[in-house]
Amino acid sequence: MLLKRVLDITASILGLIILAPVMALICILIWADSGAPLLFSQERVGAGFRHFRILKFRTMKTVLGGPLVTVKGDARVTQVGRILRIFKLDELPQLWNVLRGDMSLVGPRPEVPEYVGMFRTRYEHILSVRPGITDIASVRFRDEEQLLARSEEPLREYVDRILPLKLDLADEYIERRSLSLDLLIVLKTLLAAFRPA
Repeated sequence: MLLKRVLDITASILGLIILAPVMALICILIWADSGAPLLFSQERVGAGFRHFRILKFRTMKTVLGGPLVTVKGDARVTQVGRILRIFKLDELPQLWNVLRGDMSLVGPRPEVPEYVGMFRTRYEHILSVRPGITDIASVRFRDEEQLLARSEEPLREYVDRILPLKLDLADEYIERRSLSLDLLIVLKTLLAAFRPA
């Protein structure tokens, strides 16, 4: 939808300008807490199975390895990173991904290639649209890290139960998508940010 793309570009430019002081402060806090790098990038799969690098403020220690999922209390998360994750402020650099055209403000959350490969057939439908910074699943699974922390096998819990439910919600979004639904999801996301899980 051309109008959706125009709104994405406009909103991402305004967001990057208005939130520049906030993002500058976050950079200072990350640097003071754990040094460089300030940003974290990871390969994700976008529309049409095109790979891109998603940007986030770094919330974890600069160590190699570890599971792809993060649970509440994960020792890899820094002190500042814990706060950023609670309020989802680590996602702000993705406004640049939106401006570039990798993502939309609203759309199914992009996954890593490993998980996309596990559900390739389902993703053929889901990746017919740009992935987003937020979606129905982002609001519904606001407490995902807590859910995973309760499981003895967090990775299996994510792949076997949570991810399929997220894919169901992604399918629902695509079938119902409209600008009014996008606005509702953005509103719910902002409200959820002030009600941390």
